This record gives sequence, C-alpha cells and structure tokens, in this order.
Amino acid sequence: MKLRENNPLGELGSAIGIGLLAGLAGTAAITLSQMIEMKITKREPSEAPIKVATETTGIKPANAAEKEKVSQEIHWAYGTVWGIARGLIGLTGLKGIPANIAHFGAIWGTSMIMLPAFKAAPPVTEEDPKSIAIDGFHHAVYALAAGIVFDTIASGSKNQKRLDKLIGKLQLKGLIK
Repeated sequence: MKLRENNPLGELGSAIGIGLLAGLAGTAAITLSQMIEMKITKREPSEAPIKVATETTGIKPANAAEKEKVSQEIHWAYGTVWGIARGLIGLTGLKGIPANIAHFGAIWGTSMIMLPAFKAAPPVTEEDPKSIAIDGFHHAVYALAAGIVFDTIASGSKNQKRLDKLIGKLQLKGLIK
C-alpha cells in the first residue's frame, strides 16, 4: 500500500522555495551579526559586494549612497540565493547539524575562493587570524539561521509529523510497505 506518490519535481520545487526562505532568514541573521560586530570593532562595511559587481557587470555607482544601496541589494540577493544550496542539501536527506556544516562549508569556502579571484578580498593566507575568525563566525551565523528555518519549514505541520510517525510504526510492524 502506497500512501504517497514520489514527485521529484515537486520535491525539488519545495526544496528551492523553502531554501529561498531559509536564505532570506540567514541573510537577515548575518546582517544583524555584522552590524553588531561593526559597532563593537568600529569596522567599516565591506566593499566586497560592490567590487565583485563592478568586476563582473561593469556597474559603477555614481556616489557613496548609490554604492551602499547596490552593495546591500547584492548582499541580500546573494545570501537569499545561497538558501537554494541548503534546499539541495536537504534533498540528500541531510538535516540538522550535518546539513548546516555542509552548507557552511559551501558558503565560506566559496567566498574564500571567489573574493580573492575578483580582488575583493586578500587570500585567506594573507588575512590576520582575527579577521578570519570574525568572517567564519558571521558565515556560521548565516548557516545556522538558514538551517534552523529550513529544517523547521521542511518538517511540515504537526499533522504531517504525526502521519509520518504512524507510517513509520506501521512499517516497522510490517503492516505497510
């Protein structure tokens, strides 16, 4: 007896949609984390998003206000889209801490390669340990927030959880396949 049909495209669409919501939440979390850290350390906002945009698209904001606006737009779009990766990780069956670690590794690893390639940041081998730790912390905040939101939404409603639990028990007893 089959209670549900597998629908790979539906599962992919759900993973992408939930991933985008998770990415948005992760971006909000990393933004807050960075704002707090910048107040404490007196660090200026990063110009990495605008440097990459200028290098890849030729966009050159006319003034400081435009520069900040474009930088924020890129930051939010980039972070939100990275949620798709979390959705794809979820399709593998990974969830919780293992999925968050994989997502963190993908995001932070990509930034360590991409930003120096676009001359938006020095290679990690030329960074001071404090800067590396702060950057790693912010990316961990993103991955954790995105992971919690993804897993919470993907787990479904209370009724779905009860049904899944019941199906599991019935399968263990050999009553259904």
